[in-house]
This record gives sequence, structure tokens and C-alpha cells, in this order.
Amino acid sequence: MKVTPRERMMTALENGRPDRLPCQSHSWMTHWRNTYLNGGDQWDAYEWSGMDFAIYQSPDYVFDDADLANWNAEHVDLGKDADGNDRWEETITTPKGTLHSAGASNNITGWRTETLLKTEADFELWNEFVPVPVQADLRALRATRDRLGDRGIIRCHPYAFGQGSPWQSFCILFDSVPAIMLAMDKPDFVHHALEAMLGKILRVIEMWEGIPADMIETGGGAGSSTVISPTLHEEFCLAYDRREHEALHAVGLKIVYHLCGGLMPLLDLVVQNGADGLETMTPPSMGGDCDLAEASRRVGDRLFFIGGFDQNAGFENGTPEEARRLVHECFEATRDHAGYIIAPSDHFFVGDPANVRAFAEAATECVY
Repeated sequence: MKVTPRERMMTALENGRPDRLPCQSHSWMTHWRNTYLNGGDQWDAYEWSGMDFAIYQSPDYVFDDADLANWNAEHVDLGKDADGNDRWEETITTPKGTLHSAGASNNITGWRTETLLKTEADFELWNEFVPVPVQADLRALRATRDRLGDRGIIRCHPYAFGQGSPWQSFCILFDSVPAIMLAMDKPDFVHHALEAMLGKILRVIEMWEGIPADMIETGGGAGSSTVISPTLHEEFCLAYDRREHEALHAVGLKIVYHLCGGLMPLLDLVVQNGADGLETMTPPSMGGDCDLAEASRRVGDRLFFIGGFDQNAGFENGTPEEARRLVHECFEATRDHAGYIIAPSDHFFVGDPANVRAFAEAATECVY
């Protein structure tokens, strides 16, 4: 019986073994699509590549007008700096004070140069006035499901105030180093902030009944063991992640926990937080620490994996032959223990299209 790409990927998400190795890209960066695909979108990229589709689509949201009025954001473009980067600043005015942030971008990516929150008082202002949706609009997701059919799965992101899970959002709002210092010096405040953020997130998840997505990505790189210790992860991530995951399971979503960096010391904690799977399985050659075979042996019976492919060696600096070799290497590392979807270890911005095609073709050769 012919297996559809959707059946293939869903089998992996159930930690099973499909007909052959499923493959996806961890999103398709605008810079890569503009450079190599004439600006095509993620649908064009999947069609072109021959991969199994993993379409990223999240709910839209409706906000109360009064809440938006109390959170008046003024965005100002500041022009280009000496390096040609586009600079901006934003001032948020609330009934009790203002918050300020700034950033920049180029044709590859964007970044913050000033975080929104700097002090505990800033957080309390944010906590009182940041708008939270009053309704989730699932129409775009339903349209995506209809368009996608059996070609693959829909991935979505949680409603968050930065990315993924409360600790990751806290690190984006304050920046990672100040966040870690606060966790060390003022743990009660950090727990208060994480609890407040989680409460808002859980209110939104309750609006997701009937969501037509398959999988959601939680976590974030700020929880990796290359950023914080397992001890800090256990204190400031685990309890909040577990409650978020319970709510996401209740609306029918599979959960992949995203750690783009060090993860080997955290494998058992990810199992404890209730996630179904783990990504990005970044190897040491890309700055991570993942031993894919060892991770598979240790927790592959409880977690599926996504990622593991070294896109620097395989896409950017490699050849089609090297890309194919790396795919087979990842397959052999996981085939006996873990459900697995091979993917680049996080985003990629450059890469020879011939190597990307070879990556997708090689997955079809990896038969269970």
C-alpha cells in the first residue's frame, strides 16, 4: 500500500517506523528563497525540493480594542547605519509608563539592539498592560489544512511573548545574560514572571479547541545546556514546560521541544516535561553537542527526533555526495530506537540547491 507523506510523518511523530525516512526543512529562510528560488514561498520550496511538507502556520488572534489602546506602540524607522543595516526603535506607551526597544535588520535576518524590559518595574508594567488575545482565529489554519491535503503536516507555534516557552520568552524580553543573573540573584521574581507569562499562554491555549495543526514547537535555545545549566533548566523550565505541554496535549497537538545547542545533559528532563519529541539535534560540528546515536539509545523509546543534519557541511560547503552521506549517517544513528524526521539543524540561509535536492533524494533511499 502506498504511504502518503502525511502518513509517513505522522508515523514518525508517534515514534514509529514508516516506509522510509521522512524529511523536512526547519522552515525556509527568506534570504535562501530569494537567493535560490526567486522569492518563492515555503510551498514552492517544498514542491521544488521533493521533501515531505512541514508547513508552518499558526492561529491568528483577535484583541480587545481597550487592551490595544492601553498598549500604544509607536515604531520609528531610523534609517541605515554605517554597515547598511536598517535600524528601528519602538516606544510603547501605557497608562502608567513607557517601554522602549530597538533593533536592526539586513537582507539576511533581524536582531534586537535594546531589549524591551530592563528592570522588575518594567516587567510589572508589561504584565499589567500587554494585550492578550480574546479569541483565536483558526480560519487560516483550516485553509492550510485543505490546501496541504496528504502532502505532509502542519507545524505551529504557541502564543508566546518571545518564543516557545516561558523561560525562552523571559530571555528575549530581558536578554539571556540579564535573565540568568536575575535567576541567580532574584529567583522569586523570575518565578513570578514565568508564572505570569504561563498564565497568559494557558488562557490562549484554551481558545484552540479543534485546532487543525499536527505539531507545535515549544522550548527554545535559551534553555539549552550551552546557555544554562541542567540545574537552572530544571528550576526555571521544567515545571512551566510541563504545564504548557499538558494544555497543548489537551487540544490534540504533538509537541516537539526545541533545543538548538547543548541537549545531551537535558535528555531526561525533556522526557519529564512531557514533550513527544526533541529538535534540533545539532551536532558538535555546528556548535551543539548532539550524539544522535547515543541520544537515540538513551531516550529514543520515549521521544521522536527532528534535525541532526549538518547543513554547513552538507548544504553550504558540501557536495551532493556529502549531503547524501550525512543523511545516511543520521538514519543509521536513529533507525533502531527513535522515530525520526531528518531536517537541517535549525535554519539555513545559504546552500547549494543541488545539495538540498540530494538531501531530499537521499531520504527516499533510507528504507526501514
